[in-house]
This record gives sequence, C-alpha cells and structure tokens, in this order.
Amino acid sequence: MREIISAALKDALKAQDRRRISTLRLIQAAIQDRDIANRGAGKDPVRDDEGLQILAKMVKQRQESAKAFEEGQRIDLAEQEREEIAIIGEFLPKQLGEDQVKQACREVIDEVGAGGLKDMGRCMAALKEKFAGQMDFAKASGIVKDMLQ
Repeated sequence: MREIISAALKDALKAQDRRRISTLRLIQAAIQDRDIANRGAGKDPVRDDEGLQILAKMVKQRQESAKAFEEGQRIDLAEQEREEIAIIGEFLPKQLGEDQVKQACREVIDEVGAGGLKDMGRCMAALKEKFAGQMDFAKASGIVKDMLQ
C-alpha cells in the first residue's frame, strides 16, 4: 500500500494538484505516526490491514468534520473535506452494501458459533479481520447485536 500511495503522490506532484498532494502527505504522515507508535511498543511496522484501518478512520473524521462545517454554514470547508474523502477512498477497498454487510454478519456468527451477546466481541473481531476497510463497523456492530438477541 505504501508504494501505491507514494506513486500517487509523485503523480500529484507532477500534476501540481495541491489538494491531492496535501491529502496524500496526510495519509503518509498518519501511517508513519502509527509506525513510530508501534516501534515504541515493540510491534512491527504498519501492515496493509492496519493501514486500511487508518484510512477508514481518516474518512470517518472527515465525514464528521464535513457535517459540522455544513451545520456551521461553512459549505466551502465541507466541500474540501469531501474532496479529501474521495482521495482517501481511492485507497480503500470497495465498501460493502447494507445487504452484503448483513450477509457477512450472518456468516461470521455461524462461523464463530455465537450463542448470544456474550460472543459479540468474537464476532466483531472476526468481521474486522475478514473485512478490514470494507464496512462501517459501528453499523455492523448494531446488526450483529440485533442478530444475537
């Protein structure tokens, strides 16, 4: 993933696309920050699955910011956040639709052999492992909870 982001940054620099350059640099900085934190904790550098989690978190932060800017009548800033979301989204896998998320939740519940809410953590861990960056896990958590009740 790092190579893809670096190549995209080089292309953006050649094209002098300022928004894209700054967003790609933010992505690289976030990954490097996590590398440093992992090094301090004695862990390995960021793997692709962990990188996808970082990108998903960045998208979520920007969605919240865009909503706040809209509520504050700052449409220009909300649009900037949406542009960054689009750029970050290029490096994320295709998001699953609601029906696909429900199907994935059912499959994981069956695989784990979940019998009730006490197995919620195991189900969510399995979902995060299999579908990193492909779904909103907050929504998936609600779906799993409903299915386990």
